[in-house]
Amino acid sequence: MFIIFLKFSDDKTKAKTFMAGHNAWISQGFNDGIFLGVGSLKPNLGGCVLAHHTSLEDIQKRVNEDPFVQNNIVTAEVMEMEIGKADERLSFLTSL
Repeated sequence: MFIIFLKFSDDKTKAKTFMAGHNAWISQGFNDGIFLGVGSLKPNLGGCVLAHHTSLEDIQKRVNEDPFVQNNIVTAEVMEMEIGKADERLSFLTSL
């Protein structure tokens, strides 16, 4: 499983310009079965993505395709997490 932090840079004022592309990138991640959830980092710090069913190399490539990353609106930090124990509702994460 991967936790991706997308933290705003000094260029966050350009976010509106690239929002449609960023949203399309998010939709593609869900359509591909890679993204489990996305959300905002509070207060107004950027965003976060939970991802699975991929490799570190592939998730890094996917992250680099985000228009927000490409245009320096956010800096990306990818953290890999191995789930050892989970609530039964998330048990699918322990079998990856």
